[in-house]
Amino acid sequence: MELADYFENIKGTGILATSDTKGNVDSAIYARPYVIDNDTIAFSMLERLTYANILENPKACYTFIEKGEGHKGKRLYLVMEKEETDAEKIKQLRSKHNPTETKSDVKRHIMYFKIKSVRPLIGD
Repeated sequence: MELADYFENIKGTGILATSDTKGNVDSAIYARPYVIDNDTIAFSMLERLTYANILENPKACYTFIEKGEGHKGKRLYLVMEKEETDAEKIKQLRSKHNPTETKSDVKRHIMYFKIKSVRPLIGD
């Protein structure tokens, strides 16, 4: 199953793990990624710890735990490639997950990540 189909159809919980340049690790609950193509995903971010960490250290790991019985899911190992700050472009991309979202004055960023590898939730 392609990643776009997977994240469109499978329900679950996502966790994005990042670290700063000193190795201080953070993990945060994150929504499903925006699948741009087979090699690229993106996340909408506020200016919080995860965003600050990505600016310092572009490597991250997104863990997706499928809802239901057993331990199914995926681990995506990522490297940030670019950042989008244009409010209209961000609104357009975010409308794919939230078509009825109301306007917000909160500053958001879209961070694009190259997928380095995809592994199952458990094992190799």
